[in-house]
Amino acid sequence: MKKTYDFTKEEIVTKLKQIQIKKNDSIFIHSNLGLFGKLPNVKTADEYCTVFKDAIFDVIGEEGTLVIPTFSLSFCKNEVFDKKYTPSFECGIFSEFIRTDSSSLRSDDANFSIAAIGKNAKFFTEFSPIDSFGVDSFWEKFLNVDGKLCRFNLPANYVTFIHYIEKFLNVPYRYDKIFLGYSLIDGLQTKRKFSHFVRDLSNENHSTDLTKLEKISIDLGLLHKTNLGRGLIYSISSQSLFSLVKSEIRKDPSLLITGKI
Repeated sequence: MKKTYDFTKEEIVTKLKQIQIKKNDSIFIHSNLGLFGKLPNVKTADEYCTVFKDAIFDVIGEEGTLVIPTFSLSFCKNEVFDKKYTPSFECGIFSEFIRTDSSSLRSDDANFSIAAIGKNAKFFTEFSPIDSFGVDSFWEKFLNVDGKLCRFNLPANYVTFIHYIEKFLNVPYRYDKIFLGYSLIDGLQTKRKFSHFVRDLSNENHSTDLTKLEKISIDLGLLHKTNLGRGLIYSISSQSLFSLVKSEIRKDPSLLITGKI
């Protein structure tokens, strides 16, 4: 009988373990699931995403936590943010699937919200400080539990956690910028503000480029990767990445950007 699929749920489980995902882990995933190809007996996007969700929890277990970006950039676009209904902005089908899952919780950051399912979901989402990448932010909490940063079929630059590290190190090519807007809270539009550590968009030399960092991470055995179906999956410990950037950026202040400082 001709094979009509590219991979199976069992292979997802095996491959996640190969990239060092373990029981009780908290994992954050940037994803483009469609590039993996076909799953057997799956006809809809929701069925496809369900297989991935179930496979992930088969690995991390009930004490693990799955976190997904549900970034909306609402205040950046002068839009009202409603954490219950505002969709994520170009974060992929898995992002929307988890955001609308009845068991997920979502943070109230009007630009860089996240959705989470599992043991640490409330801890990760219950408070969003003004500084999206600063003290008490989701990213700091994720670092403190040594969460695993994962990419499914996405290039090196899809590591949003890097902006937390840049903020912590106060890199010279970024600065704090306030974004004002309205969030829908208890049915009322409430004025709020969030601060991001942004770069000067007119300076292309300061665009994010994590290819050098990825090579170093692989060479040191910190970044784990393997194939799955037609695609690739990656994982790295947040604490390992944090320590690596702190060390390497002393040698090369332009480690994370396209040009030179």
